[in-house]
Amino acid sequence: MITKVLSLRGRPRGFEIETALETGQRLFHARGYNAVGLAALTEALGIKPTSFYRTFGSKAGYFARILERYSQSVLALEDILRPGRSAAEALADLLERAAQTYARDPQQRGCLVLEAARGGDDDESANLARRSAQHKRSHIRVFVALSNPDAADAVTDFVASTMSGLSASAREGMSEDRVVAVARAAARALPILLIENSPMGQQPSANEMGGVAATRRI
Repeated sequence: MITKVLSLRGRPRGFEIETALETGQRLFHARGYNAVGLAALTEALGIKPTSFYRTFGSKAGYFARILERYSQSVLALEDILRPGRSAAEALADLLERAAQTYARDPQQRGCLVLEAARGGDDDESANLARRSAQHKRSHIRVFVALSNPDAADAVTDFVASTMSGLSASAREGMSEDRVVAVARAAARALPILLIENSPMGQQPSANEMGGVAATRRI
């Protein structure tokens, strides 16, 4: 629900938290955290610095809320890694959706979280982004472990590394068609990776075998 602040001291009437987060998300995504100063933020939000600090505490606090919003609304894992879907199918879907999302908007190329996470250890925004990225990795691992516990670590590393590469390629200007093609190529390896990391003698599922057969025909 959008939070409306109508009468708190220092904030303009009609100020909306959700709108402020969306505005900041676009700014940080397009320019990067360190390139967006307080003056640019408050001008875009239409508020004074005192109001900004009263509402969000700090620039880092504001960014943390934006990362939370982004993670819940962009490539929401709860919607993709649904119970009942095979790991190979769901993760292939995740990779393709990621490729489309990262490359579609020329003003918001790449993943906000993954690109912010590339900063140094003393970069507060990078540390915030890494925590967000780690939460996503944990979600993927738990999902894979439900059906393929022995493959969970290897598959999670593969998917996370692929998504990082897709984000970087999109950020560098690779077209959506090309980024999607890379995602689909990576997805074809998922059934094999799942089987290779299963216990000796464990029979692959029908879905996994179908994925392997399709991969070998390409």
